[in-house]
Amino acid sequence: MRIGGRGVFFYPDGLTSREVVAFARRLEALGYSALWLPEAGGRDPFVTAARILDHTDTLVVATGIANIYARDAMAMKAAQYTLAEQSGGRFLLGIGVSHQLLVEDIRGHHYGPPLAAMRAFLARYAAAGFGAVQPAERPKLLLAALGPKMLELAREQADGAHPYMVTPAHTREARRVLGPERLLCVEHKVHLEPDLAKGRGIARATPALAMGLSLPNYRNSLIRQGFAASDFEPGLSDRLIEALVALGDADAIERRLREHVDAGADHVCIHPLHPEAKSEPHWPSLEALAPLNRRS
Repeated sequence: MRIGGRGVFFYPDGLTSREVVAFARRLEALGYSALWLPEAGGRDPFVTAARILDHTDTLVVATGIANIYARDAMAMKAAQYTLAEQSGGRFLLGIGVSHQLLVEDIRGHHYGPPLAAMRAFLARYAAAGFGAVQPAERPKLLLAALGPKMLELAREQADGAHPYMVTPAHTREARRVLGPERLLCVEHKVHLEPDLAKGRGIARATPALAMGLSLPNYRNSLIRQGFAASDFEPGLSDRLIEALVALGDADAIERRLREHVDAGADHVCIHPLHPEAKSEPHWPSLEALAPLNRRS
């Protein structure tokens, strides 16, 4: 499976099923190589992936991420292998431990120590069989890895990592830990807004950023990356906003995204913020940053 260099991370829950398909087909036409689907409290990512893959030709559909507490390892592997076989290898499975809030408060499970929980899940995944027609190639597995120990586990027992809400400096360290052979697919938020003060204000008001920064896993990761408690409260500092959201015109955003590639990322999935916080694609950003348009 070839994932290409530029994908899109998008929550599809505000769109109808037909609109999700139309969205994916338009991304494919713009030259994006992958669409990353999260798992929180809305659509099932595997069901959505099946529909998208059935209505596209080249687009890779990836989970960013599938929650290991949402299904057991055998069910996860069965979904992965089924979609890989059905799509001719265009499905990429990213899995993660999610967050205590989503696992305990919403799902009602016990949230165990992240590294131990992932090790146990991977052992069960490796032991699980798949009794149907096999995909032509073994499907790839990525871990939602932020800290050094989870990145080491991604190197040892997976095909790579999918870090979320990270800086190019984190990407450089992740590549060092993963080594040269593992896939490194990073998410980075973008907003097409030449007025940087206005762009920072929009970013601060965006639910995707605010919710992510309220979760301890991401806060702890950013503190490891050199940020301080003062960057989070009161309000979000300009330094933090500008590190996590690429702002400016298309050329300025491209320069920021290139920093991840130069630091060792194989693939960058852009996460466009909507200026009105709507649950719909922000097409000006998507079109301006589309691989097809950037080549022309």
